[in-house]
Amino acid sequence: MAPTPELVTAALATVNDPEIRRPITDLDMVKSVDISPEGVVRVGIYLTVSGCPMRDTITRDVTTAVSKVEGVTGVQVEMDVMSTEQRKALQTKLRGNKGPEKEIPFAQAGSLTRVFAVASGKGGVGKSSVTVNLAAAMAASGLKVGVVDADIYGHSVPRMLGVSERPTKVEDMIMPPVAHDIKVISVGMFKPDGNTPVVWRGPMLDRALHQFLADVFWGDLDVLLMDLPPGTGDIAISVAQRMPTAEILVVTTPQQAAAEVAERAGSIAVQTHQQIAGVIENMAWLPCPHCDERIAVFGEGGGQTVADALTRTLGARVPLLGQVPIDMRLREGGDEGKPLVLTDPDAPAAAELIRIASGLSRRSNSLKGMQLGISPTRGR
Repeated sequence: MAPTPELVTAALATVNDPEIRRPITDLDMVKSVDISPEGVVRVGIYLTVSGCPMRDTITRDVTTAVSKVEGVTGVQVEMDVMSTEQRKALQTKLRGNKGPEKEIPFAQAGSLTRVFAVASGKGGVGKSSVTVNLAAAMAASGLKVGVVDADIYGHSVPRMLGVSERPTKVEDMIMPPVAHDIKVISVGMFKPDGNTPVVWRGPMLDRALHQFLADVFWGDLDVLLMDLPPGTGDIAISVAQRMPTAEILVVTTPQQAAAEVAERAGSIAVQTHQQIAGVIENMAWLPCPHCDERIAVFGEGGGQTVADALTRTLGARVPLLGQVPIDMRLREGGDEGKPLVLTDPDAPAAAELIRIASGLSRRSNSLKGMQLGISPTRGR
């Protein structure tokens, strides 16, 4: 049976763009399909930009898909680059034919994406490690997940997720790199030297945050995690202003000194009127390598102390979501870009993080905070 253009096009419809995560046929990326009498198929593909980092991936995926069509004896993939008009048309299509409006989709009424702002009172409590592993656990469970590395000065998420690619620009839209099925954006991806310091003040920080949320094509996410800088500075305030529905996750360690600072970080919700999803106690204990005892390296009770204090301050229950034990593999996974919840999900620290992620993934049936689309009327 000789291959037909219809069969080849159907095969191409199974190939997703690695960055946009939609079929290349839907994105008008298929330029041409030519079939020789001998069964050799020549496929022309439009790339969004000439230096597309996913060029080899697209070539491989197209070759694999078309090779499965009955009667195909060979596949040749030829690359071209979209014109300015084609890129603008793609941008409009990705924005739902609403035009290139720079609005934050997660802040719009009716957004179904649950946003968590992961905060801590001080650095060194493992906030980024918790963020990355929660994201990986959620993505592994089948959710569509994105991570914003909003810790502008101390960005570390790309390394922890093993992201080495740079974002791709389509006109004024940014396609975020993907790692472990997680879309990721960080200021570190835009610097010529990945380890040069960022020396910005408030207005520039706010602008960077807005670009991460509005200019990046996130698609339809179930969950967006934002790794905030420690403390209650400019970024925390900007998040509250631009994403008032974001729920705060407070990360602390057991010692009282860290708990007191974490309580202050969580108390910002009183002024910003945000909800606190709960408290996570990291480095809760060290499992003894010789017995079943728990060694309280950093003391005990800090996580519950923060949860109780925030409950009193806010007048609403703030739960202690979990206690993550110390595990060297958690740190090693961060250095290697391989989250522990994926490499060793049965490890005690990984199991606790997966349990926390599962609890956060379940959406409440409450109507609190939802736009009901009704307005008051005068009584008769």
